[in-house]
Parts: sequence; structure tokens; C-alpha cells
Amino acid sequence: MVWLPLLVPFLAGPAGRRLVSCLPPRQAAWLLAVTAAGLAAGSTAALTLLVVPGATHLPAVAALGRLLTPLSTGSADAVVAVAVAALALLLLCAALFVRGLRRRWTQLGRAKRLGARADGELLVLADEFPDAYALPGRPGRIVVTAGMLRALSAAEREALFAHERAHLRGRHHLFTAVTELSALCHPALGALREPLAYALERCADEAAAHAVGDRRLTAQAIGRAALAARGAARRPDLALAATAGPVPRRVAALLAPATPTPRTLPNPGIAIAAALLTCLTLSTASDLEAATDLHTNIEVAQGELRSP
Repeated sequence: MVWLPLLVPFLAGPAGRRLVSCLPPRQAAWLLAVTAAGLAAGSTAALTLLVVPGATHLPAVAALGRLLTPLSTGSADAVVAVAVAALALLLLCAALFVRGLRRRWTQLGRAKRLGARADGELLVLADEFPDAYALPGRPGRIVVTAGMLRALSAAEREALFAHERAHLRGRHHLFTAVTELSALCHPALGALREPLAYALERCADEAAAHAVGDRRLTAQAIGRAALAARGAARRPDLALAATAGPVPRRVAALLAPATPTPRTLPNPGIAIAAALLTCLTLSTASDLEAATDLHTNIEVAQGELRSP
């Protein structure tokens, strides 16, 4: 059972890519972020459980656990080899996770310093390169260049600002942080970053369309901003921009006839959401079962129980 949490994340990527096409964007974003965090925790727990049996072959560990014998989970050489490999992976993941946390903390500090230059919600940069993005922080700012202001009409600018405002209000940078850090714990979870980014952009698209009351205007603003900003963007790493991701696909979704919010999820959405939740449940249940088996083996090695 302990191996399942290490394998299940490979199923999450294909399911996540299908999910964003079948589920409302807000629900898809939440489900993807929760799934990434849960599967990352499950794989980390599984590696830890794989280390323990091999560690009991060390006299110091055996004495600490008051073990009369090492845990009887297989041949000693195989158990120790698996434990060494699991420990190496665990230390690597921990180092990458800490480095990722430090990098994001540094990026937040830079974003805060840049945002401090604004007097209000909007920070206008004297840059001819057309660009606009949401800069997270406390409070968050909408950053726009002079080139982007000239590229859009007044109504299009308001739709673009509504999009970036939705990113800040929804704290979408936290969703991306969860997925980025989860991918450092298990590389297969990196496949969830792209569908999550698309879901977040669609969330902001719909919020902007609702704010300005015109889906066509919102689609036009996003499309024109993306055309103006084509090329290498010079924005901070934490920035969330309306011009990111598959813009033609997003514009097509905005131009499609608006449908009322369904009371229930569409059938494909139910199936894919259930698949992701099943992956999460299977990972958690496998870890709990493996932990229970490990606890039983420890009691046997302590002489408190008879081996079955």
C-alpha cells in the first residue's frame, strides 16, 4: 500500500487537463489546488514510511524505539536499500521545497517594494512595451505600462483592469504557489500547473465580463492586449496577467453564449472530478493503511505482540 501514493500522482495530470474543459473555472481551480497539495503530502508521507523499516537496522534507532529486533518487512538488504533511496528522495524534496519557499518569499518582497511606488490601486510604468499584470501583495496592485494604456480604448482598459482586479481579489497567486510547491514534492504534479493557470485566467475572465457587463468587450480587450504584448514580457515572476495562457481558447469561451450557472455539475465534470477525488482518497487511505501496518510491526518488534 505504501507505494500507491507515489504512483497515483501520475494519474492526476491527464485528469486535470480534462477537468478545466468540463468544470466551471472556480471549482476547477479549487479542486486542482487541493488535489495537488493532498497528493504531495501523501507522497511525502509514503517516502517517510519507507525510511522507517530500514532505519530500525541502525542500533541507535532500534534502541530509541525499544525494538528487540528490526522490523520484519522483508530481506534486510532490500529493506535497507529501499530506505536509503527513500531518504535520499525525501531530503531532495525537502531541499527543493525550502528553496522554493525562500524564492517565493523573495519574490513577494520584490513585489511589495514595487507596489509601494503606487499611490492607489494602479501603478503606471513609463514603459513603451505594452503590458499589464496583477502584482500580489498587501495590498495588491495593478501594474500597467504606458504602452498598454495607449494600445486599448477606455472601455477595454476598464475590462482589462477588472480582470487583473479579479486575480487580486481571488488571491490567485496562492493557488499557483500551492501547485508550484507541490510539484517540488512529486514531479508528476507539475502537470497540474498548466490546467490550474488556465482555470485561474478563466476565473478572472468571467469576473471581468460580469463587472463590465459585456462579454464581447472583455474578449476584445483580452485579445487586443495579448496582440499588443506579444513578445518577451518583462514582468515579475509572481505577476498574473490577462495576456497569459491560451488566449484564443479563452476568447472563444467568452464569445460563446453565456449559460446560467448549473445547479449540478455536467456529467463529464462529475466523472473527472470524481477521478481526482478518488486519487486523493486512495493516496490518503494507502498512507493510513501503511502507517497502521508499520505500527503493528513496531509492536511485534518490541515483543508486545506476536507476529501473525
